[in-house]
Amino acid sequence: MEAVLLQGLLLLLLFAALLLYQHNAAFNYFCKVAFFNCWVVAMATLLSPLAALRGRSVENMKLLRAAIRPLKHLYGIKMQVWGSEHLNTEEPYVIVCNHQASLDLMGMVEVIPDRCVPIAKKELMYMGTVGWACWLSGIIFIDRHKRGDAIGVISQTAKTIRRENIRVLIFPEGTRNQDKSMLPFKRGAFHLAVQAQVPIFPIVISPYWDFFSSKDKKFTSGTCTIQVLPRIETQGLSLKDVPELTETVRKAMVDVFSEMAANQRGNQRAEHPPLPCCAGATKGTGSPWHKGDTAGSSD
Repeated sequence: MEAVLLQGLLLLLLFAALLLYQHNAAFNYFCKVAFFNCWVVAMATLLSPLAALRGRSVENMKLLRAAIRPLKHLYGIKMQVWGSEHLNTEEPYVIVCNHQASLDLMGMVEVIPDRCVPIAKKELMYMGTVGWACWLSGIIFIDRHKRGDAIGVISQTAKTIRRENIRVLIFPEGTRNQDKSMLPFKRGAFHLAVQAQVPIFPIVISPYWDFFSSKDKKFTSGTCTIQVLPRIETQGLSLKDVPELTETVRKAMVDVFSEMAANQRGNQRAEHPPLPCCAGATKGTGSPWHKGDTAGSSD
């Protein structure tokens, strides 16, 4: 009798959870985020022993990329990559990319070439099997709180990327940012490129706000556009040129990001035109589009 009651209770809880998943946006969001994190941990746990057979190697990044790619299908996120031909070069280089959320992993594996490793915060190395998998894949860890150590890592990496012909991916904002523009860039990526005298390839990931928002607890299907910008040379530049180089790259990326955001808002307006009673509304009259114009994004 107790077993029957327990089974009935479990079925009731499962049914309630399914209802919440379908009809409660916040519950749906937390479920999808939890699944994302569990998937990453599970894949890291399963693939780490295989990667360990090769030892610490940039070639193990292929395993991580293969493990992350199925997520776009599970979440119904369409990836569009433009300008990937710019990365078809055999030389070492530095990639800089805007950083919005953990979902950047899905965009990252779509575009990064072979023999490319990210630079990540050192705390990631201590996250169990995930940290072990990252270390085995050759990911470069940096202590953001110790400037001297960070400078040392950048200097060592500048020597390594030329010697071993690898590419490095860096998020120059330094932290996740879902605002309507990009944060000021830290200069580490640009010091690295100048010291190594290798080109920089900026990559811009479109805003997620039409399908993902940690603030609004929204996580639906949607389209993510990734734009690879033309190379920016550093040959002949010195460390005194780093501040100007940083701002030049940031401006180019912000311009593309702003254009992507404007296109998204335009598409939303086309898909959801104002009702006839609101067709003559102007800013400040309560038009459903007025709030989006002032806030810039739903985040």
